[in-house]
Amino acid sequence: MDTHHLRNLLHPDLLRQRLETEGVPRTTLSFYRYVRLTDAETLRHTLYQEWEALGVLGRIYLSQEGINAQVSLPTANLDTFRANLNTREAFKEVPWKIAVEDDGKSFLKLIIKVKKKIVADGLADDAFDVTNVGTHLDAKTFNQKMEEGAVVIDMRNNYECLIGHFEGAYLPKADNFRGAIDEVTEMLRAKEGQTDDHGARSVDPLGRPVAAPEILLYCTGGIRCEKASAYLKHQGFTNVAQLHGGIIDYARQLKAEGLKSKYLGQNFVFDERLAERITDDVVSTCMQCGTKSDRIGNCHEATCNMLLVQCEACAEKYADCCSPSCREIHQLPIEAQRVWRKGRSTRSTKTKAINDPEGLRQRIREEEELLALNGTLHPELTSINPHPVLNG
Repeated sequence: MDTHHLRNLLHPDLLRQRLETEGVPRTTLSFYRYVRLTDAETLRHTLYQEWEALGVLGRIYLSQEGINAQVSLPTANLDTFRANLNTREAFKEVPWKIAVEDDGKSFLKLIIKVKKKIVADGLADDAFDVTNVGTHLDAKTFNQKMEEGAVVIDMRNNYECLIGHFEGAYLPKADNFRGAIDEVTEMLRAKEGQTDDHGARSVDPLGRPVAAPEILLYCTGGIRCEKASAYLKHQGFTNVAQLHGGIIDYARQLKAEGLKSKYLGQNFVFDERLAERITDDVVSTCMQCGTKSDRIGNCHEATCNMLLVQCEACAEKYADCCSPSCREIHQLPIEAQRVWRKGRSTRSTKTKAINDPEGLRQRIREEEELLALNGTLHPELTSINPHPVLNG
């Protein structure tokens, strides 16, 4: 098979224009399954051909442990897509979650990649039983257990928790899964009174074992909780449960059953939308001015690209950038930007999001002072763009 053409190399602007003029309703959905795949590479090429013909766009990861997919496709092709999945025993009747909010523009192209894992979790899977997962709970039961005092833990990264989370949940400070699971394990040991790596509990002043708290895990669609719950059980925490279908299916169940949402705000998603609203609550603040806001986006300066919460006023003031320094580069003519970017690495390849708002605000104050004094934050630009547009 000639696999060279089984990828989309068109410029994002062209892809965006093509999607804008497509003129058909689309549905965004996600699904995953841990299942043994014997030849993921060949399957990848076959799926690309079949799904491209159905108008599927999205990001799909395959590995020998299964599939993790977030896709958008013409709504008229949903039944055909389901039939396509069902032709393969590995994917037959795989549950999928429909997006809560959908403008039809969640993805620009079809990407199918073969990975070592379908979620980059940093865990040694051969060190514990990944199938020994926590109890799956529906939305109603999850709400009830929250009310009964269970420990609720967000298994997402810190920047995902910024714009929405369950009320009273423990929100990890880490910006990756491995960091989050280590942080959660340490927190639970302290809460439970455990002192060793085998889960041995301490006793109270009367010599009675300290009761283990019930642990409730949640994430976007459920996949990270599968691994996290198995890992926590391996670490000796026996009373572990997880929200079935994650936040996405929780929102669907709320609507279907008329339940009250204990999730507040927006749900972070890894596509062009970045977020979908679950409730009208705003649980975060603008990182640049401190006003209440849950508008999240990437800094538009290409070598920064850092995620941040930014209100509309600051977005206008800083041209959708995180700082005056990035704004100055972003407002250069495109050719001058390319010259300036040459050889520079992108900050967000190391850290996905800004996690020190006060530090950012201090940086902005200092940069604004220097800008007012010198007229530029990048003296090197004089050789690239002799007539810069000054910012202030």
